[in-house]
Amino acid sequence: MMLSIKRMTVFSLSAIIALVTFISPVGAAEAAIQAIAFPEVPASFQKSKLPNILVIGTGGTIAGQSTDETSFQTYRAGTLLIKDMVKSLPNLDKMADVETVQFGNKGSSAYLMDDLASLSMTVDAALKKYDGVVVTTGTDTMEEIGYFLDLTVRSSKPVVITGSMRPWTVIGSDAPANLFNAIKLAASGKTKKFGTVLMLNDEIHAVREVTKTNALRLDTFESPGFGPLGYIDESIIQIYRVPTRALKTDAEWVTPFDLSKLPKAGFSKVEIAYSYQGAGGEAIKGFVDGGAKGIVTAGTGAGGISAAMREERTKAIEKGVVFVTTTRTGSGNIYGGSDGILAGDNLNASHARILLMLTLTYTSDFPTMQKWFTTYGALEVPENTTVKAAA
Repeated sequence: MMLSIKRMTVFSLSAIIALVTFISPVGAAEAAIQAIAFPEVPASFQKSKLPNILVIGTGGTIAGQSTDETSFQTYRAGTLLIKDMVKSLPNLDKMADVETVQFGNKGSSAYLMDDLASLSMTVDAALKKYDGVVVTTGTDTMEEIGYFLDLTVRSSKPVVITGSMRPWTVIGSDAPANLFNAIKLAASGKTKKFGTVLMLNDEIHAVREVTKTNALRLDTFESPGFGPLGYIDESIIQIYRVPTRALKTDAEWVTPFDLSKLPKAGFSKVEIAYSYQGAGGEAIKGFVDGGAKGIVTAGTGAGGISAAMREERTKAIEKGVVFVTTTRTGSGNIYGGSDGILAGDNLNASHARILLMLTLTYTSDFPTMQKWFTTYGALEVPENTTVKAAA
């Protein structure tokens, strides 16, 4: 069934910027991360039978302005406004009623964790009024931004993150199609309770599993060992599997990472140490000296690290630093763990860092950390899960 966008209105960017409030410095009397202001659902939308979708623009290549129509790799990211991009898409009146809000306009790696917290709270606030949200961002750290949203957004309504590998203004750009399909997916409601999903290149992926695998190709995003959740082929949205999270009860679905209860000290500092032949321990020592409370190791094979790194890890654990073991291979499960060391399951190092950062921010109890990594992190199919056949 096709859904549709009939009307769009624009919210003042200057008003948004004026109302953005980010986190207070560490030690301030009260944390001040807040959702930015976004437009209310217009009365005309409320009367419409179409789903209403909010598109939040943060910049990236998708909002890029190329040097000319064939400058595929020469462009300025985060230039175009999301309201103009959405307005230029054809046939939106066949999908939903759409509003836009400009959260920011820069490359994905330029955003800080406090910014992502504000973005997540904006998504949650919007989902109290809108049927779904689309977030556009750069692809460089899209998997990390998406996984942060997946772990912190409290609403089970559809959240879709998208971007592009080519700027909006070049011939053959994937940007308009990706944005169009992301709106279509959010409006369909088919990913309710999936958490945040990534939509690029006609493919739908769970952000927990997806990673960027190529610097330039359009089919860069893959979910190693899992594959896509489904595909979008013109008017057809085909879902072939669901993330395990969708099988959980409402109480189990929500994570403990409630940003409205973010500690005053803000997010814990977590770093990533990469192992290789003859790797020294200086990276781990430096991270600890720099104030890291947690370190993710991207190890060889099933998570192995060098002797020098193991020595520094032992010293760091004695100081209370928590480690997560992952593999640099790109896929595969890590099991076990011990005092001060958590098993990363099949999370890649970037995803594991997001989970460890949130975990250390919300608890100092190691058994609780282990529980969260084996539930919210591993996402095994719940015991005694019964899948009912369609009538």
